[in-house]
Amino acid sequence: MTSPGYLEGTKHVGTEPVGREDAEACRFDRDPFQWDAREDCQVRQILDRIADKWSLLVIALLDEKTLRFGELVREIDGISKRMLTVTLRNLERDGLVGRTVYPVVPPRVEYELTALGRTLLGTTQALVSWSEEHQEEIARARQKFEATNTAG
Repeated sequence: MTSPGYLEGTKHVGTEPVGREDAEACRFDRDPFQWDAREDCQVRQILDRIADKWSLLVIALLDEKTLRFGELVREIDGISKRMLTVTLRNLERDGLVGRTVYPVVPPRVEYELTALGRTLLGTTQALVSWSEEHQEEIARARQKFEATNTAG
């Protein structure tokens, strides 16, 4: 169903047309702070990578040092070997972690931050500092939330 003035084949939401032509036109009118709404957004993909459960820990541990896989497993409480492998591969793919394989038996593999990865250290350290500074306040907020939401 089309209305006068609207493009044929356009789907309607309320009174505004939503179709391919309109989506293209609106792409440039979008609020720049709504980047997270786009599935193919590079910024969103990068943030998903570095802000996942394990990547920040790996980046923080590789601060100014090189570690072997086994050392990383021992240092990161609760990570499985498979999850560490996936995390390291993704960080390597994104150019944040370098992997060096030494031709010895048994094979020796070491991981270190690349120059690009080292640029994240200030941000990582700021997040850790913020977390340490506010951990008690957050714990109180959680307790208050739980008390309020379990009482009813």
